[in-house]
Amino acid sequence: MQINYTETFMKSFSIDINCDMGEGVGNEADIMPFISSANISCGFHAGSQDTIKRTIEIAQQYNVAIGAHPGYNDRANFGRISQYLTILEFAELIAEQFYAFEKVAIPMGAKINHIKLHGALYNDCARDTNLSKIFIQTIQAINPLLTIYGLSGSNTIQQAILLGQPFSREAFADRTYQNNGQLTPRHLEHAMIEDANNASAQVIRLVKENKVSSIQGDDIDVLVDTICIHGDGIHAIEFAERFYDDLKKNNIEIKNK
Repeated sequence: MQINYTETFMKSFSIDINCDMGEGVGNEADIMPFISSANISCGFHAGSQDTIKRTIEIAQQYNVAIGAHPGYNDRANFGRISQYLTILEFAELIAEQFYAFEKVAIPMGAKINHIKLHGALYNDCARDTNLSKIFIQTIQAINPLLTIYGLSGSNTIQQAILLGQPFSREAFADRTYQNNGQLTPRHLEHAMIEDANNASAQVIRLVKENKVSSIQGDDIDVLVDTICIHGDGIHAIEFAERFYDDLKKNNIEIKNK
């Protein structure tokens, strides 16, 4: 029997492309056709019940999976400043936002696929084992089938694994990385990727090789199930369209896993 080596060694790729939405930018209808998952602000760091509803309606139109996107209760700083909370306050912060999101989504017949923390809340959990554990336990009490979107290699993902909660390891299209696998803090130079060519190249390499070039110039391993586009980024629409085209050209399917 003759072996078709091209067919044998050809690998099939797919990736979930997610975007933070419902944060008052108003670009949801422009981005939604090019992604597979939407993380929708729950009204604390941004948004409202009305923006939740309108964003879900657009997601339903394009068959995009939806998830809750809770952050610190701090509109003035867009949820990007860490806050000290007790364990109970931390759990209540997450639960209150999820239930507010669910209150809008369920009557619309929308299935809530996932939850992804926002901004400083996301980063604090990624760095802190105890916070991650509280986060996962809070979600398990609400819905043990809900998928956790968390930074690849972070405490958030480790706790999801240990506690048996479904998870998706997240990487970023528009952020640079440090050698330790962490994102470059936003206050540092070159934290954001502004060039569409560079951002798209990072996305393709993440999917095909599970690698990314750090800001120090080294290759680091990043296991990835979902890649984020920040909806509030000035290049968000351009990036979404570009990734969609380039992924298709590379025979990479965009789909929620």
